[in-house]
Amino acid sequence: MPTKKLEFKSGQYVVYPTQGVGKLLRVEEQTIGDQKIKMLVIDFERNHMTLRVPLERAEISGLRPLSSAKKMDEAIAAAKGKAGAKRMIWARRAAQYEDNINSGDPMKLAEVVRDLQRRSATDTMTFSARQLYLRALERMAQEFAVLHKMDLEAASDKIEDILGVPKEIDLNAVDEDDEIDTDESDEE
Repeated sequence: MPTKKLEFKSGQYVVYPTQGVGKLLRVEEQTIGDQKIKMLVIDFERNHMTLRVPLERAEISGLRPLSSAKKMDEAIAAAKGKAGAKRMIWARRAAQYEDNINSGDPMKLAEVVRDLQRRSATDTMTFSARQLYLRALERMAQEFAVLHKMDLEAASDKIEDILGVPKEIDLNAVDEDDEIDTDESDEE
């Protein structure tokens, strides 16, 4: 079964599984030993990192173009579903979630977001579950942000709004009904 040769162009956004979304700056030729190798130079602005991937190894490394908006919408719809079975011990589930995050696959990222998201404002998460959730959400939001031309924070908020994830509770917030107006209470 022949594999499809991936085509990359300078200026294109790409997804590198373990790093997320980056911008392909250029294709350059480097001499290593006696061999000339074409390298894809990818900038991950958010991580302050530049990565060079040999063109021959791009497909094997999992480097891919951005998903289509349709595929991203399907992933978000999958994240709305019912959480998967949690019969495994946490260490194994966490390792599986880590593998899903590092796969770079929007559907696998959606599984992590789906399984770890808070269902109500009173739900609590362990520190490690929260970190995994935030990493998966950020990876989804990176791709969503580029596809919809918005910043990362707005993309994260939009995805959480679509999923119906409750916002954090502000314990210091005072409800307007609870405020006491000193003028009115003095008159009584």
